[in-house]
Amino acid sequence: MPVILQSPSPLSTGDIESVRSLFGSATYEMRAPNVAAIEWVHELPSELRVQLDAICAHLKMDYAWIPDEWTFGDFRVLAMDMDSTLITIECIDEIADFCGLKPQVAAITEASMRGEIKDFNESLTRRVELLKGLDASVLERVYAERLQLSLGAEKMLKAVQALGIRTLLVSGGFEFFTSRLQERLGLDRTRANTLEIVDGKLTGRVLGEIVNADVKAQTLKGFCQELGVSPHNAIAMGDGSNDLKMMGVAGLSVAFRAKPIVQAQADVAFNVVGLDGLLNLFPQQ
Repeated sequence: MPVILQSPSPLSTGDIESVRSLFGSATYEMRAPNVAAIEWVHELPSELRVQLDAICAHLKMDYAWIPDEWTFGDFRVLAMDMDSTLITIECIDEIADFCGLKPQVAAITEASMRGEIKDFNESLTRRVELLKGLDASVLERVYAERLQLSLGAEKMLKAVQALGIRTLLVSGGFEFFTSRLQERLGLDRTRANTLEIVDGKLTGRVLGEIVNADVKAQTLKGFCQELGVSPHNAIAMGDGSNDLKMMGVAGLSVAFRAKPIVQAQADVAFNVVGLDGLLNLFPQQ
């Protein structure tokens, strides 16, 4: 099970050696100028993980411990969170900015993502209530003016789609944005919350079932069932506590710029590289 090192820029021999030395006499191979694989056949004890976390953070690189036999061919589904994962913003915080309530809404968002507010339904309901009376046109402004894809998103999606991997965007955010991203990026399936709009104004309510952690996990399992594949053949990417159950049912979980509670439970954490770092976890086919 090699330990994969990667960085947005080329890795120096000195930096690689700084990490490799933690593994005694282990050797490494370069898979790309910015990707190295240290050959390691043992477990990664917690003490070694702590050292890896520290030195990789210092050297601005990410690491992952991946079974050597895994290839992209083992995966048939890629499930992604939207806010702060596929895209760089939290849409609800940016919507709130148009009514001068971003600090209040963002504080609830942060607490929820860190797992400090255990009930996601309550968290979302409280935030959406603060948007009551806002002109619905701000949704289009947020999409057009503030929404940006995360680093490496398009490259990653084009690569996995070329391999026949089906894509699922499942979000505790809003359908207004997921539907546009689905069309823009050619995603196979999306699920998110629907904001109620009456007479061109947000009512402060969400229509239908709220997409919480349980619903995210159920959506991934249901999508896999439709395709006739196991959730173990899925990759799930997320950043907040609402993603943990979805990530827990997938065969590979990736924390992207994630809260500590998520990084601690994910198989892989990307703190430095973009979403296309996923492509470097497996040998090129």
